[in-house]
Amino acid sequence: MIFNIHAGHNPTGKTACGAVSILNESKEDRIVKNEVIRQLQLMGHTVYDCTVDDGANASDVLRRIVAKCNAHRVDLDVSIHFNAGAGDTAGNGRSTGTEVFIYDSKSTVAKQYALNIVNAIERLGFKNRGVKTNPSLYVLKNTKAQALLIECCFVDDADDARLYDARAMADAIVFGLTGKKYEEPKITTVGGDGAETNTGQPDAIYRVQVGAYRNKANAQALQEKLKAAGFDSFVTRA
Repeated sequence: MIFNIHAGHNPTGKTACGAVSILNESKEDRIVKNEVIRQLQLMGHTVYDCTVDDGANASDVLRRIVAKCNAHRVDLDVSIHFNAGAGDTAGNGRSTGTEVFIYDSKSTVAKQYALNIVNAIERLGFKNRGVKTNPSLYVLKNTKAQALLIECCFVDDADDARLYDARAMADAIVFGLTGKKYEEPKITTVGGDGAETNTGQPDAIYRVQVGAYRNKANAQALQEKLKAAGFDSFVTRA
């Protein structure tokens, strides 16, 4: 599949950043977003990161996110947010929970993925607040592809904060989008007569693999990042 995925708002500390309480929305939504993208790409999907980090104000952030999304032809737009308004910083023993927004009842594709996601996040222990329609949300209203907006949990609920783990949240979102649990690629080690000694093996060549993709464009994108960081890299076909 082909996805647009972005974290909501400007980065923390900038104008138009997200909600801040026990959790910091603009910090956590970017951590979750990055992990979701990483997993989807390693699973062979094409993903465009449409996050905006330098919007002039809240409206500008939204306009620029939509412009990035609409520059690509995708199956689904995914917006990652954290909610606020619980006002339960002490904790009452109950999760305020997770919910996913879609544009309207005609967003049948987005609705199915939204249901999958809230159900997967519920299994982490969060209250399932369900899938809701909101045609006034700018991203849902203005993206060309069907879109959904995930409110992972509440930043101002101590119970949600205790349950929250960024990796587990990303795992749940990826499962909701793909129906599969992501598993890290296995690392093969040399044993027996081929085991490396303290002095190494002078006739051996050791290779370091940093990614495996089904989509060549994703492999080339990683190669460019490595080159920009000063590392030689090669793309080979298995």
